[in-house]
Amino acid sequence: MTAIDPDTLAQSAARAERRAAFHARITRADGWFKVLGLAWLTPMLRIAAGDDPKAQGREIWQLLGVPLLAIALFLGAWAALAPKVQTSLGAIPGPAQVWDQVGVLWADHQREAQKAADFYARQDARNAMLIAEGKADKVKSRDYTGKPTYPAQIWTSIKTVFFGFLIGTVIAVPLGIMAGLSKTANAAMNPLIQIFKPVSPLAWLPIVTMVVSALYTTTDGMFSKSFLISAITVTLCSLWPTIINTALGVASIDRDLVNVSKVLKMSTWTKITKLVLPSALPLIFTGLRLSLGVGWMVLIAAEMLAQNPGLGKFVWDEFQNGSSDSLARIMVAVFTIGIIGFVLDRMMFAIQSLFTFSNNR
Repeated sequence: MTAIDPDTLAQSAARAERRAAFHARITRADGWFKVLGLAWLTPMLRIAAGDDPKAQGREIWQLLGVPLLAIALFLGAWAALAPKVQTSLGAIPGPAQVWDQVGVLWADHQREAQKAADFYARQDARNAMLIAEGKADKVKSRDYTGKPTYPAQIWTSIKTVFFGFLIGTVIAVPLGIMAGLSKTANAAMNPLIQIFKPVSPLAWLPIVTMVVSALYTTTDGMFSKSFLISAITVTLCSLWPTIINTALGVASIDRDLVNVSKVLKMSTWTKITKLVLPSALPLIFTGLRLSLGVGWMVLIAAEMLAQNPGLGKFVWDEFQNGSSDSLARIMVAVFTIGIIGFVLDRMMFAIQSLFTFSNNR
């Protein structure tokens, strides 16, 4: 009979314990990988942890290989078919031409950034010289007024959509809670929601433009008039999904919980914060995700129509420009809009998961 070394048993037990702990960490991380669209990392980590490579390889193929293959097929079909379609601006650009314009736009941004840096350097040197000569009263500071670059227009659109979305959230969530808690409030709001929800941003935009122009007459305010017009249009078109989903989430709270709140004689504020919001949170976030997506689409249309700074104006300007590179630049903007929309949705999903996790602890 062969004796088993106690040290060997201890080492095996320690390895098994470390492997179990590693698997537990992978399982916890898997939820966040799914939220961020990185679920394919989980099977890779499981292979590293010693799981069956064949089974995990099939999972990697399903989660990563198939999407990459689909993208490759799309790019191949695009490259093959694009030159065969002739437009007033020439042939449809293929992936290579579109990618070239990404580089051109980035190089243009760097040149403009250098011009701005040189402008401010000259201004600072001139002001320093005036101060040294005792002419401080002649010191002037001006902002650089060069053309907006593509990254700057992207940032303008992102700021605008978030501002409009935040205003819409502040309005929509309380209204949704009121509609969910009170049948009277729901009956009062429902007709207005059904009437205004389908209205296009193209119909709201002239009204918003006239109202903002009448009320916001200052020229040195915190926000530009074009920014407010775009943001308010986003608000008017994007708040409806949040109102509807919030009302549905609040109305679907377990009646037993409502009865308990009555027995405990909870105040309205305590009832909302301790009972209503935690229970309705999943549907509220569903509404917020829908609202942000709607707001992003609305913003591009509003910027195109009103010629307000942002990606929509960039697309319209390139269309009006009519150069040989305009179509490729428009397609760069199309992919940019789609990628940003995807990232915004993932961000909201991550915040939803974070709140839901904290609420369930």
